[in-house]
Amino acid sequence: MKVLVAYGTKYGGTAEIAEKIGQVLRDGGLTADVLPAERVGDLAAYKAVVLGSAVYVGAWRKEAANFLKANADALAGKMVWLFSSGPTGEGDAEELLKDWRLPKALLPIAERVQPRDIAVFHGVVDGDKLTRIERWMIKNVKAPAGDFRDWDGITAWATAVADVVREGGDTGQE
Repeated sequence: MKVLVAYGTKYGGTAEIAEKIGQVLRDGGLTADVLPAERVGDLAAYKAVVLGSAVYVGAWRKEAANFLKANADALAGKMVWLFSSGPTGEGDAEELLKDWRLPKALLPIAERVQPRDIAVFHGVVDGDKLTRIERWMIKNVKAPAGDFRDWDGITAWATAVADVVREGGDTGQE
């Protein structure tokens, strides 16, 4: 059972989340390829797809959004999970984003794809990697810098994904 973990990232924080998800899937007995979204080819070999993106000003990275749009029909026939990485600070990521889970422009596509779950994970902001404009934006929205990723939460989510894929998609719930 082969799973694709595709992602869009700018500074690598979301790539590290994708790598962790891939590791958990492999530890769970699955074969997992972890690739930047723009490097993914044919999806035919994959039983399931996990797609994630860093979030900037409420939008997904272009490469992840384009992947979702371009592959919507193929994804609609597979088990799919989506995740966003972005908010920094303490507290529940979805609460910090006021229950935002996906960019509004991607909601109709997600509706067509019917993902099993859409998760929002805390992100990481390394001030040393940011441009001057990005530092100014972070300061103005009062977003704290640092690594706020919840690795235990990411691992638990990925473990649940692995369980569903191994069971063939049947969660036993109606």
